[in-house]
Amino acid sequence: MLSYVEDSRRTHTVTITKMKTTKEMATTKLFGKDLSQYEELDIDDILEQLSPEELEMLAGEVDPDDSLIPPSERNSYKCSKEATGPLDRKKLIDHINDQAINEPDRPDLVPYVAGTVRGKKWVPPPPPEPQEDDDAVAQEVEVDLDEEFASVLNTATEDEIVDLAAILGFHSMMNQEQYHASLLNKGRPLGVGWGGITKATKFKALPVEPPNDTDVEDSIKKVKDDDSNCKDLNFNNIRNISDEQLKRLFEALESNTKLESLSMANVALSDRHLDPLCNALSQNNALRTLNLETNNISPAGIVRIMESLLKTHCVEEVRLANQRASVLGNKIEMQLTEIIEQNPSVLRVGIHFEFNDARNRVSKHLQKNLDTFRVGVRVRRASRKVATEGASLSFVLPSTASPPASPLPYSPYPQDKPHAPPAFNGGGQRGQEQDYEDDEEDFDSNEE
Repeated sequence: MLSYVEDSRRTHTVTITKMKTTKEMATTKLFGKDLSQYEELDIDDILEQLSPEELEMLAGEVDPDDSLIPPSERNSYKCSKEATGPLDRKKLIDHINDQAINEPDRPDLVPYVAGTVRGKKWVPPPPPEPQEDDDAVAQEVEVDLDEEFASVLNTATEDEIVDLAAILGFHSMMNQEQYHASLLNKGRPLGVGWGGITKATKFKALPVEPPNDTDVEDSIKKVKDDDSNCKDLNFNNIRNISDEQLKRLFEALESNTKLESLSMANVALSDRHLDPLCNALSQNNALRTLNLETNNISPAGIVRIMESLLKTHCVEEVRLANQRASVLGNKIEMQLTEIIEQNPSVLRVGIHFEFNDARNRVSKHLQKNLDTFRVGVRVRRASRKVATEGASLSFVLPSTASPPASPLPYSPYPQDKPHAPPAFNGGGQRGQEQDYEDDEEDFDSNEE
């Protein structure tokens, strides 16, 4: 019963609303007629009654942004000329040029006269006058000093005042050269007075590095002839070495027994040159240092080069950083780590390892090779000592067993001289035999 009453109430409300809307429309008029009379009119009939002028006026009042109407109809400009034919671009350009040449120029309001300025001459405004900063004067702090301190400061030299300012931390009272000279207890730099404002040190331009003037053909000939004076070749930054020259160089390197250092950084080496290079590295027994940095060798090519070094075990330093791929990846780094751990002669490796595991394993293996090399240097020194003194000397190699327990960890290096770890991505000369001999002398003196 309640639902029936609600439905009846809603129906009655809708009927009353419709009656009100119809009554409002009946009372609203347009051009003297009620709006209800325009509902039954047909738009097509109305358009047929309009004249062409009225239709054109009506078409000109359309929305220019209406995408349903063609652009030609949305444009207010209507060309009344008839088409003269297809467009000929060349004729149109010629017509525009002829019209521009034949049309007379507009006369100048003021005739041109050489040496005279037409119009108003521009005068730059005067520069602003410097004004005194009242705030800076007001912010000055007056300090009352005792007569003793005042007399000391009045009689102090410029260097003493600079040292005092450096101790108190008054950086703005001196320039950088004065401050650092005071901290290092040095004399005042020449040409630098106590006036100063804090400023940067003057830039010193470095001279341009001269180009590499190594003769490629002559160097290849020396390598092929196994010249005893050719122990170091530097082809760095020579970009015009042809593929045929590189092939002949690597073929000559296979049988060479005198060359010890080969530097070919930034010479546009790529994977297509690896076959003769790897063959040469696997057969040459004299090369000690190999530098191939800043080339276009892929990570797989780096692995091939390191594998070729395992056949001779003669190269002590190899540099292969800054190649085509900045990141080698975990798989390539693990392969390189395993290859390096199989090489007992390499002392320095110039390869950037991203992962800590590979970096630590390579560092430990290089340290092991360095220790073995030092032991060999010690044996050779003892042999030379026996030969020179003519006496018998029994020399015992250090055992591989762990030393007895001690409060400090065992190290074959002197305790008062820190030992640097193996270098990555860096250089150094081949062998460094003299440095190792100096370390051995310090170690022997500590043992005595």
